[in-house]
Amino acid sequence: MKQGRSLKDAKAERAAKKRRAMRRKRSLVLLIEVLVLASLIGTGYVLTKYKKIQQEQLQESDIQVNEGAKQEKYRTVALFGVDSREGEMGVGTYADTIMIATIDKETKEIKLVSVYRDLLTMQLNRRIGKANQSYFNGGPLETINMLNKNLDLDVKDYITVDFKAMAGAVDLLGGIEVYLSENEAGEINRYIDETAMVVGKDAKRVKEGKQTLDGVQTVTYARVGKNISNDYGRTECQRLIVEKLIEKIKHQNVMTLDNIINQVFPQVATSFTLEELLGLTADVMQYNLSETRGYPFEKTEVVFEKVQNAVIPAGSVENIEELHEFLYPKNEYEVSETVKETVKQIDGQIQNKE
Repeated sequence: MKQGRSLKDAKAERAAKKRRAMRRKRSLVLLIEVLVLASLIGTGYVLTKYKKIQQEQLQESDIQVNEGAKQEKYRTVALFGVDSREGEMGVGTYADTIMIATIDKETKEIKLVSVYRDLLTMQLNRRIGKANQSYFNGGPLETINMLNKNLDLDVKDYITVDFKAMAGAVDLLGGIEVYLSENEAGEINRYIDETAMVVGKDAKRVKEGKQTLDGVQTVTYARVGKNISNDYGRTECQRLIVEKLIEKIKHQNVMTLDNIINQVFPQVATSFTLEELLGLTADVMQYNLSETRGYPFEKTEVVFEKVQNAVIPAGSVENIEELHEFLYPKNEYEVSETVKETVKQIDGQIQNKE
């Protein structure tokens, strides 16, 4: 005679049923998301979303790239963050954030470098000024050409984001978790009311220690960083925020991503065409942000004319060589004559003013 099931067997069967139910539930959720995604990436949907972006497609003939600086194995993109009060993202706006991103076309590895906004560069009008001065003078195109001419880069496209867009995206993603020092918390609380007024959201104070920042807190963190007068700590915080946002976006469902697109895209400007954006987003899950750094790697501060806290590389040519080793590790590089002459002129004018 067959004996009844033991309590252990009964529990095992119930657990198995629960696992099968959970698998069916996960499969159903996955199926729904796949169906939603399939409908979202239809041509009409993509076109509608793309129209929300401020578009300024650049003519290749207008982009200046030094001889020998082309990087065929990589796509190089400039990322700008602006603090716009009225939604302007072009000429007449200062870029608080200037980043260079390279994407390895084969491995999809992304390298990210913050260019300090206080870096002294040769502007296109042949005057020396801080890096972010070029965005005020001539918007994204002039800044791209300034970066290419000063650093032997091969930037051909850009994405500009208003800080309001960051606040909205962070809130939709449920915030980002960071550890704040006492100094960082104090700086955020000092300026958070101003940020809240600009982005149109409520301000909530932060405290020292590990915590989840909301959109307004995150934007203030990006603007002030570790020290309001120190561009190095500020850009370090900005790169940390980008890393955390990328990781959170990778794990969001389709509906959340759609909400982010609706809120963020109207506050984004780019040179990418619709086809290029589709090509980039098709491989989004393969992208891997491997390393981030700030440029110049070795630096010193100078006072140039009326410019306080200006930054110059400690060894300009060596810094540029190291920059290329970092961004384009597969390619051989030799500093161009254009950059050598530019470095010589900047150093000469600085010495004459001392």
